[in-house]
Amino acid sequence: MTTPNDEVSVLIVDDNRTVRRGIRLRLENATGIRVAGEASNGQDAVVRARAESVDVVLMDLHMPGMDGIEATRLITADRPDRCRVILLTSEVSDAFLVDALDAGASGYLLKGHDSDQLLPVIRGAAAGTATISPLVAPRLLREFRAARPAPADPERLALLTAAEQRVVGLLSSGVTSNDDIARHLCVSVNTVRSQTAAALRKLDLDDRTQLALWGAQNGLSRRDTSSERMK
Repeated sequence: MTTPNDEVSVLIVDDNRTVRRGIRLRLENATGIRVAGEASNGQDAVVRARAESVDVVLMDLHMPGMDGIEATRLITADRPDRCRVILLTSEVSDAFLVDALDAGASGYLLKGHDSDQLLPVIRGAAAGTATISPLVAPRLLREFRAARPAPADPERLALLTAAEQRVVGLLSSGVTSNDDIARHLCVSVNTVRSQTAAALRKLDLDDRTQLALWGAQNGLSRRDTSSERMK
């Protein structure tokens, strides 16, 4: 894992050469990011990730031979907590998203729709933060809530203040933007950031995705936050 001042090395994996070139051009013009190489399939991605000791892999989902899910599983198993994989795909699918997270992916972005988030997501992944595209995150959380409706961790839930629970509740309901959470609760974005950080620290969780899933599991997403806005 890199520190905030380190250069983030990135491996680009996609079977479409034009896509790889476009991503490379964008990353090469970004401060603090270095393109370590490219691969056109999952097998080559695993080899290159190991050989180059990259920080982040941008992984396509569908490729000939080994697909992105299996390549992600091998890379994250081989270098746990040292190499982050972000699935960058056109596939809007709950099943593929779940498979990607199960394989150890730290992100799931949609080509085109999330292109403006690519650089901050890469930097965040290198620092240990996970990001899921806003187009698929709410569906995942709905599925998770339906599968596990009962509170699972009441003692840890009690560690959070009421304000922190409201923030986590919105996050686990699919409101993933700090700006949107702040508008909903009529507070500042800095307040949302500090309360999110406090919740992560108290619950000993690594990132916002884990926090959202934890909130869904513990029933926070089912609360009516509209009547509990912070003053």
